Amino acid sequence: MNGPGKPKTIRVLVVDGLWDSNPIFRQVLGICSTLAVTNLVLNTAVMCAALVFTLSLSALSVSALRALTPRSVRMMVETLIIAFYVIIVDIVLKAYWPSMSDNLGPYVGLIITNCIVMGRCEACANSNPPLRAMADGCFNALGYAWILLIIATVREIMGMGTFLGLAVPYFSTQWDKWIIMVMPPGGFFVLAVAIWVMRSIQIGRQDAAHKGVAPSPRGEDRQ
Repeated sequence: MNGPGKPKTIRVLVVDGLWDSNPIFRQVLGICSTLAVTNLVLNTAVMCAALVFTLSLSALSVSALRALTPRSVRMMVETLIIAFYVIIVDIVLKAYWPSMSDNLGPYVGLIITNCIVMGRCEACANSNPPLRAMADGCFNALGYAWILLIIATVREIMGMGTFLGLAVPYFSTQWDKWIIMVMPPGGFFVLAVAIWVMRSIQIGRQDAAHKGVAPSPRGEDRQ
């Protein structure tokens, strides 16, 4: 275990980002994207890739410049760094995939204000070396991504009967498509169910671990 003041190992950063401190179901951060882009899996995958790119490199840059950045302008510098990488993503999409850029609309630009990105820059990148900060950013972004991809898969299949635009057997023919699933209320509903399921699993794991390490009262009496 990592004691107080000890830096987290890469393994701990991975587990924290993907599960223990997952931005979606543990911290409930950045959920505007859940409503905006998760009606289609392809849109969600592109948004998640953009966030992984932005958060990883922003954390790396913030960490590399932390000794040179005055505390009085720290957050402005972080915002400028994040904006730089978001602009790169936006320009690349407009140049090479204009239809996807149109589908995502303003939501790529809103990565700049995503609290997950700024939060990881503040919480980790400002106090850790560059590679560790980059790993933290990458796995927090991946933790965000896998939840959103699950939500997008459920919404697209149940709402449109397709996956990545391809017809899904039964759902494309016999299933009575739930149009609400491709609307914002459907995003709220699936997000709520996902958070409930994931937190129930987490609570079950914690209870099992607690029971496994709890000392026996009788054993204490004999000592």
